[in-house]
Amino acid sequence: MKNLLLFAFGFCTLCWSCGQSIAPEEVAAQTAKTYYDFLIQGKFEQFVDGRYRADSIPSSYREQLIANAKMFMDEQEKAHKGLKQVQVQRVESDTVQHVANVFLIFTYGDSTREEVLVPMIEHDGVWYTR
Repeated sequence: MKNLLLFAFGFCTLCWSCGQSIAPEEVAAQTAKTYYDFLIQGKFEQFVDGRYRADSIPSSYREQLIANAKMFMDEQEKAHKGLKQVQVQRVESDTVQHVANVFLIFTYGDSTREEVLVPMIEHDGVWYTR
């Protein structure tokens, strides 16, 4: 969770120092991509920490989520020679409700591609998966 908050803070600081305003939907999209990049890198704990309210779930359930993430990546390895890359396709957001739907493109080791919907929610300035 600490790494996630540092990432969000660093990203916002970078945007502020460049003098550019980044649209909330762009932040949501890049955050979703980062969570799935964590998954590809085998950083399953950080991937799970990207879930909304991850800090309030029981530790046994958190461990199950981490195990599920590992199993998912094992299944992708067997089925498609692994998940190799994640790209943002598009994002649809509702800034009033602080939610966004991020559409990612997964590219697998066997060259197949798949569009995946990742619902996101903003809480206290940080975007999480729902």
